[in-house]
Amino acid sequence: MARKSKAKTRAETKAEPAGGPGTALTHIDAKGDARMVDVSAKPATERTAVAEGRVLMSKATLALIETGQAKKGDVLATARIAGIMAAKRTSELIPLCHPLALTKVTIDITTDRKLPGCIVRASVKVTGPTGVEMEALTAVSVACLTIYDMIKAVERGVRIEGIHLIEKIGGKSGHYRAGE
Repeated sequence: MARKSKAKTRAETKAEPAGGPGTALTHIDAKGDARMVDVSAKPATERTAVAEGRVLMSKATLALIETGQAKKGDVLATARIAGIMAAKRTSELIPLCHPLALTKVTIDITTDRKLPGCIVRASVKVTGPTGVEMEALTAVSVACLTIYDMIKAVERGVRIEGIHLIEKIGGKSGHYRAGE
């Protein structure tokens, strides 16, 4: 069986949009090459995004976090700062993201003994021509990784799960809420 050429694979990718009829991958040009989307003609509007993820661990490890006895220091405060820093640097981490002047980044981390673990939620806001979904997802990802880093000496089997977009508001595509 003959192998498909790279050019043919790219053409096939363009012909099968991921978002259904009438949509196309915005970061792929007519030749199939990666590109940064031109947002210069889009109006600056208020946009927000909320993302969430979980860090699952043993009850004993969670107790160390809740009592402030983790050897590396305050796990939740450090994770909050890491998440905020990550949101601000998303365009440096994700190749085709636009650098944005974020107007608000909030990281909420709650402990949950039923999991057991931590639930990390990021809310990001901007007034600009493009959305902040990637900034919210990056913030959650890095906050979760920071929690792992700070407790890995106690428990290597910690799991990071369920990182996803909860909600986005604003922009041409309108309001999105997970599960609706």
